[in-house]
Amino acid sequence: MSRRGPKHFAKLAFALADTDEPSDTDVTGFHDRILAAAPGDDLLALWRRKLTTWDFEQSPTWSATAPRTPERRAEVYDKLAFEADLRKAFDAAVPVHTEPGPVTISREFQPWYTREQAANRSFYWTSYERLLRRKGWSDAAVSGLDEAAHAVVERLADPTRDDPYGARGLVVGYVQSGKTANFTGVMAKAIDAGYRLVIVLGGTLNLLRGQTQRRLDMELIGQENILGAADPNDPDALVDIDYQDDEDWPAKFVSFGARPSVLGAFDIERLTSRDRDYMALERGISALEFEKPDRTRPLYDPANLHAARARVMVVKKNKSVLEKLVKDLKKMGPILGEIPALIIDDESDQASVNTTDPKKWEDGKVTRTAINGQISKLLNLLPRAQYVGYTATPFANVFIDPGDEEDLFPRDFLISLPRPTGYMGVQDFHDLDSADDGEGEAERKHVRGICDYTGDPLMEAESTGDRLQEALDAFVLTGALKLYREDHGVASAPFRHHTMLVHESVRMAEHAALAERIETMWRNAAHTGPEGHARLASLFDKDFHAHADGSLPIPATYVDLKPYVSEARRRINRGGSPVIVVNGESERDYAQPDLDFDRTPKVWKILVGGTKLSRGFTVEGLTITYYRRTTRQADTLMQMGRWFGFRPGYRDLVRLYIGREEQLGRGRNAKTVDLYEAFEAICRDEELFREELARYAPLVNGHPQVTPAQIPPLVAQHLSWVKPSARNKMFNAELVEVRSPGKPIEPAAYPQDSKMTARNTERWKPVLATLGGTPTTCLLLPDDTSPLSRSFQAATTVISHAQLLSVLSSLEWEDGDVLAPHLTYLSQLDGRLARVDDWLVIAPQRTQRNPIEATVLGQGPFSLFRRSRQSGKLSFGRISGLEHRLYAQQLIDRPDSASAGDSSSVLGATRGVVLLYPVVEAAKDDEVKAVAATGTAAADRIIMAFTVIPPKAAIDTQRQLVRFQARDSSRPDAVIVDAS
Repeated sequence: MSRRGPKHFAKLAFALADTDEPSDTDVTGFHDRILAAAPGDDLLALWRRKLTTWDFEQSPTWSATAPRTPERRAEVYDKLAFEADLRKAFDAAVPVHTEPGPVTISREFQPWYTREQAANRSFYWTSYERLLRRKGWSDAAVSGLDEAAHAVVERLADPTRDDPYGARGLVVGYVQSGKTANFTGVMAKAIDAGYRLVIVLGGTLNLLRGQTQRRLDMELIGQENILGAADPNDPDALVDIDYQDDEDWPAKFVSFGARPSVLGAFDIERLTSRDRDYMALERGISALEFEKPDRTRPLYDPANLHAARARVMVVKKNKSVLEKLVKDLKKMGPILGEIPALIIDDESDQASVNTTDPKKWEDGKVTRTAINGQISKLLNLLPRAQYVGYTATPFANVFIDPGDEEDLFPRDFLISLPRPTGYMGVQDFHDLDSADDGEGEAERKHVRGICDYTGDPLMEAESTGDRLQEALDAFVLTGALKLYREDHGVASAPFRHHTMLVHESVRMAEHAALAERIETMWRNAAHTGPEGHARLASLFDKDFHAHADGSLPIPATYVDLKPYVSEARRRINRGGSPVIVVNGESERDYAQPDLDFDRTPKVWKILVGGTKLSRGFTVEGLTITYYRRTTRQADTLMQMGRWFGFRPGYRDLVRLYIGREEQLGRGRNAKTVDLYEAFEAICRDEELFREELARYAPLVNGHPQVTPAQIPPLVAQHLSWVKPSARNKMFNAELVEVRSPGKPIEPAAYPQDSKMTARNTERWKPVLATLGGTPTTCLLLPDDTSPLSRSFQAATTVISHAQLLSVLSSLEWEDGDVLAPHLTYLSQLDGRLARVDDWLVIAPQRTQRNPIEATVLGQGPFSLFRRSRQSGKLSFGRISGLEHRLYAQQLIDRPDSASAGDSSSVLGATRGVVLLYPVVEAAKDDEVKAVAATGTAAADRIIMAFTVIPPKAAIDTQRQLVRFQARDSSRPDAVIVDAS
């Protein structure tokens, strides 16, 4: 039963038996054993592993069925020749795992890393696989990681190929979802396959780099490679060896039993250590001199490659560090062209992306940011280097110019990892599938507002403003609950650390003030006094007991929990203060024992900070979050979602206190935003991105439908004020579509060329011809701008959706087609996205006190309006008048009702509004009067300006508002496949 697939079990059992004659005895015994097997039975565990492997295998030679399906399992049973009762027993013990696997968009590639080859060279992968199982990973989880890591490695270049090629790829995971486990698996498989230099770019801080180094040392590199030739029983030999002060050494570090080279494999040499980033090669260039048994052949020749040691380094994304690495590599000379290398870029959208403005490049020469430039140099020095980026927020990566050959666009593959089993993510905090806007189950369980005032006037007098004290009480209470569960049989490892995160601002001065406020509240909380116990009892009853996981121990009453409260508070107080402030620009700011979750036995603290508590920093044991920080970038916001992750044994205790009415911006541009709504919007953006990948992933006739460069994945934007990424990461972002249900579409950059203007005016003639008859009275009801009703006169008509689309599609624009993203949306309102039947066209008239009228193309007369362009720009200011715009919006907002005195008809749900203005570009009314002097306005002097407001119902159920794609400078005229 090898990788070639399942075989007839009874025949195979006989062939492997010692008896000379076939007998049913052994197979019958197997049959009876399986039917009677308890869950922990060793034989059943072996079969669980094998069946799961066959279920997950992608495109095996022995099967044409899809993986992870009942059809694949049925085929396995058929090949094994299992009878119905045995199949039923295995199905009950090993259900088919039907959750989706990784989604891949890829170029076609030359197959080289087959399952047979992977099995033949698997020393480090096999060791890593065993370690995962010892850590409690399920067979499905291990097989899933195997599948995803294999998908990456098989798309890298064959390390033994003659002609060098450097693949570029991107792996997209979820925030704090185990991406490190995936790239550790990729490293294990790649090293086994022949990659001999692995460079991991591990964050921008020593703390993060050290965490990654320790994880790789512990789970992949192993004790024997760390020790080298040092005798583990000789204290003098261990003086400069890592981890001698680490409580997990050596018990939790993988061991091979002997040096891998002694066991017939090869050793790994570390070029960095836990505490030492890459400074320079400690043994000089000799550290990168690879052994060649046959010096007449290149290193990548199999005769040399599989005998050579691998070199691994974990390097901080820092300019000076990378410069030293590049400088040392340059000294190596021609051998660099022979080294199969792998560069893993953790958090690849941070620092790695080139954020210089292409418009400012001199003579068209690319200017690169510091880190991007050094990575580019690394890849140029190592022609056999493969680059694989890892991130949970890929927007900046997919906006990289695909035509820049030296940049990091994932031209070869994009792989979206599935949501891991046990992961606490978006669906646990947001009810994305809820049919209404009310509070759903996920919100009810885990989400709390910042303010305790609910809007009930009777409760306003009792409001204390915010719920920070309640959050602190919840932190103590959940600590006590963890101790209670530990005392009642729940595994204690997940409870080693217990943390609370408070994130309000990016400003360090505000962090200090907030920490002082928390310390004062903590001192006055009296958690172990009568008042404190009363608060905790109330919170336990109304919240934590009400939403407890019934499968885990929970006290029947607070009285049963009370004995654990003082110990929880004592642990939080250890060291003199419950609070740690995490911010600053230097490494010293992070050299705090209670921030080192690896070395400190128990971290029970409240962490106060900003940006440094987001990307890449795993807050272990995080249970309570108090979050009020605003930002306009989706990727920045998502990376601050530290409450996502694995919470075994306490996921029911996790609470998110989040601002629902926070100020964004300052002065006149300030607005109030709902951060919970913002997180939900960007989570929808992320899910749509994954759906876009999944849509194009299936092969057609064995070939990819599209490659990453042919269709840069489209990125959605559900909330207008949260952009996909920072502006300096979106120079290559091209707006594909803007959907504006119930919102005005008002172009401002009309052509200056008179001939183009005349042609555009001519295209409106069929609409102008229908605007006649008795003027319509348009009644604007009282609103925020005025307590009185107002009215104006207008010429009106109704035109079909097709007629409006025909006019708008034919218009010309000087500075690119500014209307194109809106037309992509409007063109789908023929029933594909939603249906708009027709449009009410309103051509407002000027007041009687100041009438300026003229016919246009023989139609009318119409009122002419004066507008002027903004200084130094092609665009005008606001086109539509305030009252006109408010009236149109009133019609859209109240589609099924009409006001008394308003002679416009009721719109209904499928009619939109168009405000149409014959505009004269002028600074004074006298200039407009001059154009109308003869009663006829020349077409080349009239700009037909407009505002279009679609009905509110003109959107699908996903409510995606904006989509982007990346520009490819090497293919400026490339046709983009319609991804709508």
